[in-house]
Amino acid sequence: MYIMKRRIIAILICMQVCAGLYAQAKANKGPQINPTMSDVKYGPHARNVLDFYKAKADRPTPVVLYIHGGGFRGGSKKSVNKGMLKELLAAGISVAAIEYRFVADKPLPAAHHDSLRALQFIRSKAAQWNIDKKKFGAFGGSAGAQICMWLAFHNEMAKPKSSDPLKRESSRLTCVMTNGGQTTMDMDLWKKWVPGYEKPHRDRTEVYGDISDDELREVVKDISAMSLITADDPPIFMSYGMKPDDPIPSDTRKAQGWKVHHVIFGIKLKEKMDQLGLEANLKYPDAQTKYKSPASFLIAKLKPNDI
Repeated sequence: MYIMKRRIIAILICMQVCAGLYAQAKANKGPQINPTMSDVKYGPHARNVLDFYKAKADRPTPVVLYIHGGGFRGGSKKSVNKGMLKELLAAGISVAAIEYRFVADKPLPAAHHDSLRALQFIRSKAAQWNIDKKKFGAFGGSAGAQICMWLAFHNEMAKPKSSDPLKRESSRLTCVMTNGGQTTMDMDLWKKWVPGYEKPHRDRTEVYGDISDDELREVVKDISAMSLITADDPPIFMSYGMKPDDPIPSDTRKAQGWKVHHVIFGIKLKEKMDQLGLEANLKYPDAQTKYKSPASFLIAKLKPNDI
């Protein structure tokens, strides 16, 4: 009887796995979307490359940057969501999926600085790539979401008098969309806000290098959306996978990811943006938002006359 029960359980598990694989294959069904240009170099490092998906249009198109996640330790531009890509291209919005240095290459904020250069590089190609320099958005998850918000909320980083023409290009965005984004890198706030988060889950030297406490505070302040947001910043659409009152998952590994991507990060940023009179859309299970999807938000902001 015991052996029979184990066999039944094994069969059920196998069925669940197969169903999951089928659902994943179904989601990816359809023709492959190949970049118009692949592995375009925007900087000197091997990871300073991007893929550009050019939308069909007679006039200059808006552009959305995709900045992948992966804890600043992994990830790839190839992870761009296929459904999002199709919607944006169909709406006449071009997409650039970028890569950047990991902390193993150089500690933070090198990844942020690479992404800034990629943005400025793309803007510098406006004439050749049929781009509207004034209409740029960005989307990404987790670490990529952090970089997207840094670009969106940081004061203008262009250097008009620079000898490097790329650095003269604007750093500002029209809109930003994030998934599971951490709106601060202040670990004291993580411990205060996130349920069950008691100590940093990463070694600070791995992430930031061998720097002093004062230097660390300055870096954290410079890369955290909560520290950067001001009344002249663009709108955001934030998406998270749990409700504010959901319990901590019992599985230890799931609990770690749940804490790191908790909706409280979005709640805190929305509170601050609401106070400043800025548009902040917050999506989580059962929550209603003005826009039916992240793509529809980006389209509404970058091509408002087409809505």
